[in-house]
Amino acid sequence: MGKRVLVVDDEKLIVKGIRFSLEQDGMEVDCAYDGEEAVELVKNNEYDMILLDVMLPKLTGFEVCQQIREFSNVPIVMLTAKGEDMDKILGLEYGADDYITKPFNILEVKARIKAIMRRTSKKEIAQEETDKVIQSGDMKLDCEGRRVYISGKEINLTAKEFDVLELLILNPNKVYSREKLLKTVWGEDYPGDVRTVDVHIRRLREKIEANPSEPKYVYTKWGVGYFFKA
Repeated sequence: MGKRVLVVDDEKLIVKGIRFSLEQDGMEVDCAYDGEEAVELVKNNEYDMILLDVMLPKLTGFEVCQQIREFSNVPIVMLTAKGEDMDKILGLEYGADDYITKPFNILEVKARIKAIMRRTSKKEIAQEETDKVIQSGDMKLDCEGRRVYISGKEINLTAKEFDVLELLILNPNKVYSREKLLKTVWGEDYPGDVRTVDVHIRRLREKIEANPSEPKYVYTKWGVGYFFKA
């Protein structure tokens, strides 16, 4: 069954080109040209991937990403014309999984989409082989449902935040360097740098730790990396 992708950009020629190219690969493609339309489409449809431009009418790409993350963990790739580090990191802070800088080569876009979808498929297969529910103190991780609860309250994590937490909790007390986390969670072909990991760890701690500066779950081993304390 073909994958379904939502392309969000107010430049209709760009949307047309991406849509044509992805449809040639057997994907089903929906299009939106402003932020509000994008949010409504995601609320009413199931997508395997969203390509989301930063500069949009009505709602910015960051606002769209933030709203979608309130109810969905669908992989989101930000499209940015600026290419500045702050824009990239800001996009990740709002819950984006990846970014591509304009102008881009459509082959790069397709390769990035396929890489993310491959990783998603592998995680779904691996998911079936892991324990359904993992309990650690007052934290409960539902691997199959991809949900996290602390003291019975569900914590809303992005897809990548969950992936990082799941990897660490399944390997308690094992220290992962930022480089190793980047390769394991984001993939060998991910072009970003280790700051991506730091951003996600910080956001994860803000959500799961009562006091992020004194964590009781995700620890830092200074000069080495991060680990989950059993």
